Amino acid sequence: MRADPATGLLDAARFLPSPNCDDRPEGVAVDLLVVHGISLPPGVFGGPWIDALFANALDPAAHPYFRTIADLRVSTHLLIRRTGELVQYVPFHRRAWHAGESSYAGRRRCNDFSVGIELEGTDDLPYEDRQYRRLAAVIAALRLAYPTLQPDRLAGHSDIAPGRKTDPGPAFDWNRLHRLLGDGTVS
Repeated sequence: MRADPATGLLDAARFLPSPNCDDRPEGVAVDLLVVHGISLPPGVFGGPWIDALFANALDPAAHPYFRTIADLRVSTHLLIRRTGELVQYVPFHRRAWHAGESSYAGRRRCNDFSVGIELEGTDDLPYEDRQYRRLAAVIAALRLAYPTLQPDRLAGHSDIAPGRKTDPGPAFDWNRLHRLLGDGTVS
């Protein structure tokens, strides 16, 4: 698996462009990875709904929950489905609108300097083994392409938006991810 810094694309991912992105501020390096969790509708896996949300094509009539989020203009850089499938929505060198109001290590506006990776899941159900393996492989590829992504620059959405966000949730095993990465960092 390879991330191309020139195009910002991951060769192992299906690319489905999202309009919910823009250019990063000039001179700002990508130096944070943010892990998210998502399922649409909540607790339901598979289906076209995550792609539709990030493409601004979510039908509010398809599910009652969708009425509350159909007008959101959000995206992530990459989704790792329960099956291990990779879907990329935004090139890594562009700013995806994934973090919202956020702060990390005293820096606000995490979208400016981070890559967002969504895992298809919920806060309270275990993530799949193949998702951990794929996430570790993606992180390794990103670290090769973007040397500013150091092992200690990995956070959950809940870490950068505490009180507002809870994902990837207590079901996410950070120690397992760090072991797979072999970076010596254990939470």
